[in-house]
This record gives sequence, C-alpha cells and structure tokens, in this order.
Amino acid sequence: MNELLRKDADQIIKEAIEAVLPDEAVVKALKAFTPKDGKVILVAAGKAAWQMCRAAERVIGHIDGGIVITKYGHVMGDIPGVTCYEAGHPVPDENSFIATEKAISMVSGLSQEDTVLFLLSGGGSALFEAPLIPGDELADITKQLLASGADIVEMNTIRKRLSKVKGGKFAKLCYPAKVFGIVLSDIIGDPLDMIASGPAYPDTSTCKEALHIADKYGLKMSEMTRELLKAETPKMLDNIEMHITGSVKELCNAAKNSCERLGYEVVFLTDQLECEASEAGSFMGSILKSNCKAGKKLAFIAGGETVVHIKGSGKGGRNQELALSAARKIAGIKNACVFSIGSDGTDGPTDAAGGYVDSDTAGALKAAGLGIEQMLENNDAYNALKETGGLIITGPTGTNVNDVTVALLK
Repeated sequence: MNELLRKDADQIIKEAIEAVLPDEAVVKALKAFTPKDGKVILVAAGKAAWQMCRAAERVIGHIDGGIVITKYGHVMGDIPGVTCYEAGHPVPDENSFIATEKAISMVSGLSQEDTVLFLLSGGGSALFEAPLIPGDELADITKQLLASGADIVEMNTIRKRLSKVKGGKFAKLCYPAKVFGIVLSDIIGDPLDMIASGPAYPDTSTCKEALHIADKYGLKMSEMTRELLKAETPKMLDNIEMHITGSVKELCNAAKNSCERLGYEVVFLTDQLECEASEAGSFMGSILKSNCKAGKKLAFIAGGETVVHIKGSGKGGRNQELALSAARKIAGIKNACVFSIGSDGTDGPTDAAGGYVDSDTAGALKAAGLGIEQMLENNDAYNALKETGGLIITGPTGTNVNDVTVALLK
C-alpha cells in the first residue's frame, strides 16, 4: 500500500465529513423556527437523528417531549427531555415499528397551537416505519429491492404505500399542529418527498409508477400488499414548513477544499453520480489511467449514490465495490489511488464507511490468491479490501449526505 496516498485519503475523508456535520446547519435552520404558544414536540429520525436532535435541543432549551429513532450504535448519549431508540437499517425491524408507534402517539391529539419539530435524515425509510403490512413481509420486500439494483427513488415509491407515516402521512397524523421540518438530504437533487420516503411532504409519485416498479423488478408480494400500491398518497399538505440543511454538493465541496489544501489540482466531475458501483469504479480508474502521465498532482471528485445488483453471497457495500472495481484499472500506475465513502460512516451491512485501493491493491490480492473479478462477482468487496488494508472505518459520523468518491494522482 502507498502510505503517502493513504495518509492523504484519510485526511480528505476526515475534513470532508467534519465540514458536513449537521450541528451548524441545524442551528442556522432554527433561526426561522417560531413556535406558537402551545407544546413543542421534537421527533428526529434517520442516521443523523441523534446529532441533529442534540444540536436542536441545545438551541431550543425546553421541549414538551422528544424522540430520536436512529441506527444501532448511533446514539452517543442522553439528550434532556428526549427518549432515544435504535433500530434496524437498511431493513426495518421490530424496534423500528415500536419507536415509530411511540412517535405517532406523541403527536396524536395535538392542537393548532402546537408545533412538531421534525428532524429528518437519510436512513429514515427503514428507521421511521409503521407498516400497513406484516413486518416480515415488509422486511422481505425491502431485501428484494436492495438486491434488485433499484435506485432510492424507486425503493421509496414502493415503501411510501406500505406505511402509516411515509409519503406525507406523518404530517397528516400531526394535524392540526404545524410541522417544522429540518432535512439533511441523502438523495441526489434533494427531493423532499423522497428523503426518508417523505413523511412530511406531499408525494409526487403515483400508484401507476409504484406498480410499474413492482413489475420491473419482479417483486414478490401478497395480493393485499399489491392492493396497497394502488392507494394514493397525500398530494397536498397545509401544515408543513420544510428546510433542507445539507447535501452531497456540500460534501463534494468539502472534499475539494481538502484536496486543494494538500496541493492537488482538482477536477470536479459530478454530484449526480448514479450507476452501478462497479461501473463507477471502472470509470474513475480509467480517468487516472488517461491522466497518469500529466506530471501533476491531480484529484478527481464525484458525489452521488451508486447501486449494486446483488448476485453473490459475499459481504460489502456500494462504496467498497466501487473501490475494488477501480483497482483493476489502476494496477501498476504509479502513485494512483481511488477511495469512496458513505458520509454516514456505514456502507451496506458492514462496519466500514467505504474502501480504498491504489496501484498495489491488485497485486496484493493476486499474491493472496484472490481474483478481483471473482470477488466482485460474489459481491465480496469487504473481504477483498480487508485483505489489503483497504477498508475505511470511521464509525458512525453523525451526518448523512450521500457518498463521495475521490481519485488521486500524486
């Protein structure tokens, strides 16, 4: 492994994540928060829920009840007046359902003088869930969608119709209280009706689209569940005020600034990366291959969210798969590396945020008797990168604004 490049990569990752922590953004958004004379109820859901809630509680001071619903391992301590729950992600579990029912109870029976401060971040589709179908069937459909290669918008179009709270339904449950929402975006283009499946925003997707997605991916479901796909979601809500506080654009800019501080000439590629993870990795590797004789310190940055069509039985996530795929292209190129991370610190069902590869990775894997093609075919990027020291492990970061991929030439 190229230790100098890995050191640069680690610094870029650290500085980029620190720049998009939600504390400052939440405080800024709260300047527009003017509750009425009644109660203030705080509900936070998503991978960044604890961090967002802690920042909000410090600004507001007194609240009349609060709840945090976040991923296992993401609660970092007590918050005054708030009950914290940890639950399943990316597949919802019984704790998701219990915690969400508690949130529903907390906002039931409010008056028009009351306000619900709703803090929402990515991951909420699994964590903030009260299903209209049996939990085991919902988990099975979620797993089918994750394995199919469906993008996040397609997944959420289905999930909205199987839930009591998604697709604007939570805002209706809060009525007549006002919902003041602060949203940390993890979806390209920041569509408020799709982030965490839009619990407090009018839904723009249609039943026709939901049925098409179910047929496109051959989703197996009961007749009762298929009937729910035909039930329309709320298209108008008059008790909401929503504010977006962060996005992948900010993550890419933070990575760019870090690269420049390290002396790299930066080429910003896109913040709209949407394709198969392995294709994105091959693309990033090809860019380094084309520029390897430029005689400059170059950094190429792309943000977005790739997908993985699961074919094998291995372990990994989209960022790890992207990095491993890039290793094929940069083998033998001097002083080249590619790394890709999820800003929340988790990539797929693993303890890694993403993966790092450089010019030596392919050779190291070959020496260990591991073939890149076979590991990719089995979706086993985690174990391949573990063998080469290429796993990037940050732990839960407290934010969630999608993924960033960086390719460096030293």
